[in-house]
Amino acid sequence: MIIPYQQLTTDTLDSLLEEHALREGTDYGENEVSLAEKVEQLKQQLLSGFVVIVYSELHESVNLIKKSELDLT
Repeated sequence: MIIPYQQLTTDTLDSLLEEHALREGTDYGENEVSLAEKVEQLKQQLLSGFVVIVYSELHESVNLIKKSELDLT
């Protein structure tokens, strides 16, 4: 189920983005990226529609997924 980010409070959205950034790890290549920068990158991807928030009832989890990777059929 896709969760529109607009339905989340600012605090909830920020926490979700931070948790996702921490889950991804810290290897960003040659240039080190701070947690705040990574969260902002994720937020911009979300606002642009590149990624969406998906809730899985089966796994009882929330994740960010590239919109292009969703099977909407």
